Amino acid sequence: MAIDCLVLGAGQEVGKSCVVVSINGKRIMFDCGMHMGYTDSRRYPDFSLISKTGDFDNALTCVIITHFHLDHIGALPYFTEVCGYTGPVYMTYPTKALAPLMLEDYRKNMDRRGEDGQFTSDHITECMKKDSNNRSTYATTIRDSRYGREREFLKAVHNCVAAGGKVLIPTFALGRAQELCILLEDYWERMNLKVPIYFSSGLTIQANMYYKMLINWTSQKIKETYATHNAFDFKNVQNFDRSLINAPGPCVLFATPGMISGGFSLEVFMQWAPSEINLITLPGYCVAGTIGHKLMSGKPTKIDLDKDTQIDVRCQIHQLSFSPHTDAKGIMDLVKFLSPKHAILVHGEKPKMATLKERIQSELGIQCYCPANNDTVTIPTTHYVKADASDAFIESCLNPNFKFSKSSSVDKSYSGSNDSKAIPRLQVSDERVAEGILVVEKGKKAKVIHQDELLHMLGENKHEVQFAYCFPMRTERLEKTRSEDLPSADDLLCSLDKCTLISVLSTKLSNELSDWNFQDLGEQLQVESFCLSICLKDNCPHRISDSLQNDSEVVFFCCSWSVADEKLAWKIISIMKNSTLPLEGLLPMQLCRHSANDGP
Repeated sequence: MAIDCLVLGAGQEVGKSCVVVSINGKRIMFDCGMHMGYTDSRRYPDFSLISKTGDFDNALTCVIITHFHLDHIGALPYFTEVCGYTGPVYMTYPTKALAPLMLEDYRKNMDRRGEDGQFTSDHITECMKKDSNNRSTYATTIRDSRYGREREFLKAVHNCVAAGGKVLIPTFALGRAQELCILLEDYWERMNLKVPIYFSSGLTIQANMYYKMLINWTSQKIKETYATHNAFDFKNVQNFDRSLINAPGPCVLFATPGMISGGFSLEVFMQWAPSEINLITLPGYCVAGTIGHKLMSGKPTKIDLDKDTQIDVRCQIHQLSFSPHTDAKGIMDLVKFLSPKHAILVHGEKPKMATLKERIQSELGIQCYCPANNDTVTIPTTHYVKADASDAFIESCLNPNFKFSKSSSVDKSYSGSNDSKAIPRLQVSDERVAEGILVVEKGKKAKVIHQDELLHMLGENKHEVQFAYCFPMRTERLEKTRSEDLPSADDLLCSLDKCTLISVLSTKLSNELSDWNFQDLGEQLQVESFCLSICLKDNCPHRISDSLQNDSEVVFFCCSWSVADEKLAWKIISIMKNSTLPLEGLLPMQLCRHSANDGP
């Protein structure tokens, strides 16, 4: 299970926000924006990457629009009415109310410039019938306090109009325009200014009506003062007529679109830019390719609009950061607070996002990605399934699962403090592990059952894989007895009790593998499923090599184990093969039990 994020827009750039996320069998498109800096195919996301056949209804589960800015919703009418997507589209009530105004304003600007906007007014209407934020635009920017920015904005505007100049504020009709109007309205009242403030069309006035209707979605401060004063009742703001462009006297004009990407704001800019007493205030980010971006990148004296048109720029230019997007500090604080395992950065300039990515990875230790447009980021995830549990499975979990191990400390209760043969403490733990089988049947809820239930369900008998091996272990020949006539291993097995040899072996292995509990069962030694005994067969089927068959100094052992203990089994076998069986103190010993009972 993984999360796939296909970035169709805003990958290492600002604008055209569109990301398709595939998770748990669902495929969701977040935003469907356009790029304000392009007029060719780069204006819209490459929707063919979603479906080569154009069957977008089956390719997508739904579309979710985060807010009404054109770089997040500008391509939606094209996608639904031209490309043919008819599936569900989700957005908040304010976005649904204000989005058509933004889209229609954009379409009109395209018509004025003679560009093919690729969707009509009817397309916008039909698109909005289908209904059932946080970005890295300012990845390395740390803005001044909001109060300081507001004061700077008001001071610049006041100085300009006091000198008889005109102030052009190119902005989109919704959001920032209302925010700045509230500031100017309050300032005009306090300073008793009579300079007119204009909106370039009835669009923003219409938008203000929606803001009044949706007052519950605004800030707490505006809601608290709504009973005595509606912040969107602008007494000093009036509609602007095109004939006033060259009228004498100071004024403040809000003109769309923002970024001076065309439309009426460009028309006014061409008339006012040559005058040194006028002011152009850019209140937000401007994407590459727009006149606003050229003004922010320096102070040009001339701007080429096209090959036949050049604009003289002598006016004052102020860039004021009134963007609603968070800055670098805000992004870092948010990522730190959420502490995700992965972070994907979009909607920002490539060099700045690279810097932010490095900070997130080095300071927060979080894996971070900066995909380009049309790239896919795959993030591995853990898939959790809710399942029922059978009675047999629950009962098996309640049964004790004792584990025995010897502690490094010794129990001195049965021996003196100086007794070298003090008994190691035996530690007993109950390691109950819920081991079951997850069964998922078609049309039924997942269920965890006991393994015996599965056999019954399938009508099968239980089969267990058992391993067996026969191998030799050398017996110890002590130097001090080497000159003596010692018996062979075969004679030794007859003169010694098998139980004695198993006991000697148990002691040796217990010392070597102190974490395991070896059980001496007389003629057998057992730990977990590993079982070992002395082999007296001349032709044992589990004996791989007969090279030591006639060696008088070896004893053969047969062992068996289940697959769960394979690692333990080979560890024991390796120890036995690479060591000798200590026999010191065992000679002479009692005769074999069968010899004592045999007749003459």
